Amino acid sequence: MSIWERVVAALTGLGVPMAANAYIAASGQELPDLYLTYFLVSSPPEQHADDAETLRSYRMQVTIYNRAGLVANLPDVDGSMVAAGFTRGPQREIPYNQLTRHFGLALEYVYLE
Repeated sequence: MSIWERVVAALTGLGVPMAANAYIAASGQELPDLYLTYFLVSSPPEQHADDAETLRSYRMQVTIYNRAGLVANLPDVDGSMVAAGFTRGPQREIPYNQLTRHFGLALEYVYLE
C-alpha cells in the first residue's frame, strides 16, 4: 500500500471532502466550507543493512480548511491518523485566505515503514 493510500484509508472515515495536494472544485462549483488536503513533505531513508534500505519514514501534511474558523467542530484528523499508525508531528496555522474565505491548519504526521 502506498503512503497516499494509507492517508486516504485513514481519513475516509471522517466523511470530509479531501484531495491530494490541492482541492479543485468542479467547474462552476464553490469550494466546500470544510475540506482536507494532504501531501508528502519528505521521505528520507532511516536505516540500511547489507546495502539495502530497511526503514523509510514518510512525513505527510494534512491541512484542514474551514470557513467557520479553527476553534470548534474540526474533524478528528489526529485520531484517524494515529489509529492508522502515524505519529503526530508539528502543527501550524495557515494564513486566512481572503479569496476563498477559509482558515487553515496544517498538521504533520510521520509513518515509519
